[in-house]
Amino acid sequence: MAKIATVITNLFEDSEYTEPAKAFQEAGHEVVTIEKEAGKEVKGKKGDSTVTIDVGIADASPEDYDALFIPGGFSPDQLRADDRFVEFAKKFMDDKKPVFAICHGPQLLITAKTLEGRDATGYKSIKVDMEYAGAKYADKEVVVCQNQLVTSRTPDDLPAFIRESNKLLG
Repeated sequence: MAKIATVITNLFEDSEYTEPAKAFQEAGHEVVTIEKEAGKEVKGKKGDSTVTIDVGIADASPEDYDALFIPGGFSPDQLRADDRFVEFAKKFMDDKKPVFAICHGPQLLITAKTLEGRDATGYKSIKVDMEYAGAKYADKEVVVCQNQLVTSRTPDDLPAFIRESNKLLG
């Protein structure tokens, strides 16, 4: 079973974390939350979810994980301001490990400069940013690129996002 690094901070989109995390765990995978410091509590933007962080980014190594999960909301935009999260995400993309990004999640991948030539989707407000980053944007509920990158647009796309992410994890 896979060990999934989940980069997350305050104002994440509640369901975009809780539903995939639950589905991954039910499939037997381990979901590890990573933020600036372990033990910190982060809250979803709807206020429905509180997550206690497992590992601080200073102690997180991409080599210790099989996949990367980036929930949406305002979380990815905040995380991409910290070079440690950008480099963390870049390593997964460079190593061709599974990466799951929904809604605004691709913002972290834009900053990591890892979307050039990749098929992807995301929330419509970041479409132009993704295109400037070289992504081939598709307005579809889920896009799977090179059997590695799974992206979706909104919470409405969660069933397809979860299905394709779990399929990639095997």
